[in-house]
Amino acid sequence: MTELGWMDWLGLLLHFGMLSLLSVGGGISVLPYMHRYLVDQHGWLTPQQFASSVALAQAAPGPNVLFVVLMGWNVGVNAGSLLLGVLGATLCLLGLLIPSSVLTLYATRWAQRNRLRPGVQAFKRGLTPMVVALLASTSWLLLKPHLTGDGMVTTSLLVVGATLILWRTSIHLLWVLAAGAFIGGMGWV
Repeated sequence: MTELGWMDWLGLLLHFGMLSLLSVGGGISVLPYMHRYLVDQHGWLTPQQFASSVALAQAAPGPNVLFVVLMGWNVGVNAGSLLLGVLGATLCLLGLLIPSSVLTLYATRWAQRNRLRPGVQAFKRGLTPMVVALLASTSWLLLKPHLTGDGMVTTSLLVVGATLILWRTSIHLLWVLAAGAFIGGMGWV
């Protein structure tokens, strides 16, 4: 059990607020920074709790930002109580949602008024490679623990196979996800 002071809670809120402003492409794009802060720097979550929070939230129906709530919940519960779990979940969610929402509101209004300017058009085109790179780093962080031991070859083949199927065919993403769920459910991975 980790005891957190009020400065720790404030730091959690401010860190997620900062990440909110960097989360171009959604909250999942800053997952490596969340991992570094919660697991590596502070040890408030174990790597297993972190990965489980992401996996459970992604499997559940609803917005994909739910993993942030689960991370905050786990930080609070690890700190000692269910009430602290609610506090952690609330701080993480508000920290991730409020700054980016306010920035998006004002930036969208400004960009709409100035949409024909070359700088605005270039900025929009320039965001694409940045979002792809952030998502690639998130994928690597989630994949890395599975690239050891006996599962390394199987996991690598599944990743390459799924990538090729999605890239080179018109098979819908949901079919590939269903196949992955089936393979995992059968215990083959």
